[in-house]
Amino acid sequence: MRTFVSRRVAAVPPSGIRRFFDIAATMKDVISLGIGEPDFVTPEPILKAGVESLLRGETHYTSNSGIFELRQALSDHLSRLYGVRYDPETELLISVGVSEALYLALTAVVDPGDEVIVPQPCFVAYAPEVVFAGGQPIIIPTYVVNEFQVTGDAVEAAVTPRTKAILIGYPNNPTGAVMTRERLLEIADVAERHDLLVISDEIYDRLVYGITQTCFPSLPGMRERTILLGGFSKDYAMTGWRVGYAAAPAELLAAMRKVHQYTIMSAPTTAQMAALTALKQGEEYVEAMRAEYDLRRRTIVNGLNQLGLDCFEPRGAFYAFPSIARSGMDDETFAQKLLEEERVAVVPGSAFGESGAGFVRCSYATALPKIEEALNRLERFMRRHG
Repeated sequence: MRTFVSRRVAAVPPSGIRRFFDIAATMKDVISLGIGEPDFVTPEPILKAGVESLLRGETHYTSNSGIFELRQALSDHLSRLYGVRYDPETELLISVGVSEALYLALTAVVDPGDEVIVPQPCFVAYAPEVVFAGGQPIIIPTYVVNEFQVTGDAVEAAVTPRTKAILIGYPNNPTGAVMTRERLLEIADVAERHDLLVISDEIYDRLVYGITQTCFPSLPGMRERTILLGGFSKDYAMTGWRVGYAAAPAELLAAMRKVHQYTIMSAPTTAQMAALTALKQGEEYVEAMRAEYDLRRRTIVNGLNQLGLDCFEPRGAFYAFPSIARSGMDDETFAQKLLEEERVAVVPGSAFGESGAGFVRCSYATALPKIEEALNRLERFMRRHG
């Protein structure tokens, strides 16, 4: 019998972050620093909004683009935070999480053979989604010496006549890196000179510490050549609600909406109503969660450095990305042995791209006492192996 799976899909390996979660799920007393999900329950007003929507019988499809009031509130939200406004009628689309928004963006703009520049380490879906869209991901590494920020020179060197877009994700998963405005301006300059599109995944935009987040389309001349991706999963602890958004110039947004119409129809109505309340009433909860993450961030980074697991200071998201060089192991072996011997789950950095090799991702989206106990276990582990 012939093989019916497409070569394009068969060529993409399974996600490198799932294996350790699956092993950890079979073990007792595991402390997971692996999962990239808030441990907070969705704030009560947002929960109530979803429940009340159901009780009112709001169980039908919405507009393909999403509830108009939500798009209006989102437009106001982006204008207030970053000074960039989108027309809620033609330039905003509510999606099933940022994952769908990324799929829509790439499917709408990539033709077979188009190249998309993807800095790594990065979220595991970026390169595969480029492949699924028929494009060619052009991987460029980032390094700890630059705090894992991609440079304009690195992007410039990767540009060819087939390059169509640059796909960036900052604040970054897995490194916690945040791009400075100066670095983003370098990327903007390359995009303008070579007439490239920028797809900017800013799902962690509110989770930054001690610095200011720069929204890429707010840079001079970038609104018209940027697809902005964002959502509610991380900032508002709404991962299971599956609600995100895309903001883009009308022509690009219309193309994305077309794919969305045929693929999804509309994002879940209940989740959209909850997201509307998140924008209207969620600010105090975002600030409280960010303060708690910041405390955890400082605790885990200081602890890792004291153990000889050298860790640059992550300024965003909820990840630390320490080097495990002093252990003498590669990152896969380190993660495997740490899980087996001390019941602490981390993710090998190589799961996020070759330049992540030699590092592990440690999520601090878990309670402080668990982080402190994980550090105790790591100390025992490093005494044996460091």
